Amino acid sequence: MTTPSLPSRLRLACDSCETTYDEWRWRCSCGAPLDFDVQPRPTPASATPADADFDYRRGLWAFDDFLPTTPQASLGEGMTPLVDAPEWEASFKLEYVFPTGSFKDRGATSTLSVALELGVDRVVEDSSGNAGAAIATYAARAGIDAEIYVPASVKPAKVRAIERAGANPVRIEGTRQDVTDACIEEVENGNAWYASHAWNPAFFAGTATFAYEVAAQRDWSVPDAVVTPLGHGTLFLGAYRGFRALYDAGWIDRMPELYGAQAAGYAPIADARHHTTDETNDVADGIQIHNPVHETEIHEALDETGGDAIALSADAVEDELDRLHRHGFYTEPTCAVAPAALRELRLAGTLSADADVVVPLTGSGLKS
Repeated sequence: MTTPSLPSRLRLACDSCETTYDEWRWRCSCGAPLDFDVQPRPTPASATPADADFDYRRGLWAFDDFLPTTPQASLGEGMTPLVDAPEWEASFKLEYVFPTGSFKDRGATSTLSVALELGVDRVVEDSSGNAGAAIATYAARAGIDAEIYVPASVKPAKVRAIERAGANPVRIEGTRQDVTDACIEEVENGNAWYASHAWNPAFFAGTATFAYEVAAQRDWSVPDAVVTPLGHGTLFLGAYRGFRALYDAGWIDRMPELYGAQAAGYAPIADARHHTTDETNDVADGIQIHNPVHETEIHEALDETGGDAIALSADAVEDELDRLHRHGFYTEPTCAVAPAALRELRLAGTLSADADVVVPLTGSGLKS
């Protein structure tokens, strides 16, 4: 599928081989993921948050100075609550109150907005559920056809969300990688635009708004640490890129430590950094990723911020999920890996008892 020549703000570049592209493509010819050549920043460069005069009624699009496009496919998403969680001695950002019940709406609104700007008429995505539901919903909002490749074992509630948005779910037998491979084959045949939460740079531009919101809700201060689930790194890297953009703009004075919570048995980042458990955690089904697309960048973000990645057992996640529900946070299982990781990080002394920590609760229990 071909798209027209890109405006300068959507021009693509490869960090690995430094090739740039004036036409949209889903990855570099060298095989590496692409990003926008120019990262949007407030103008003038001396601007401060006080100069910006944000209208938070626009949700995450209040931060459009940091975004590559305008809200052409929006459902009022963003500015999710940041609430105290005394049981965890942390603050929880309630990402599960988005229109489709997960943080993936951050990336879906920016991705489908770019697709509309480029005149795309059909998109495909591969997903274990939440990203697929988000892309399907925002494609419906945009009036764009969508086909979502999902594992054959995907939870029925997530398939219903895809179908009711008018998208076509394509069930693929085999591993999560088999699902991705089938979707990429469709893209490579030129039949659709890849609205991928793992590959599309517009998706990461959207998830970066998580960091802008956290900083704004804290009066432009940053926490000591942020702990997120970590599969492909969609939210983890969004947080890193967002805080990095704020730091580069001079809006914050430091970067928080970033920690990634992985499911045991699907923990390539944690495995590469230290020994992890040999068991397999199939409870956190949303992050069962063996080969993250942005693995190198994830390690760089961990190193730069002084963070780490840890693997969580099924028992730890189930216990944390019960604890969340008992305290009024009705989330899905994958979401529980981050607060479970926080508990282990505190027990290990990696994070002190008085460390100021923000944890996103990423997906609604209504979809589990």
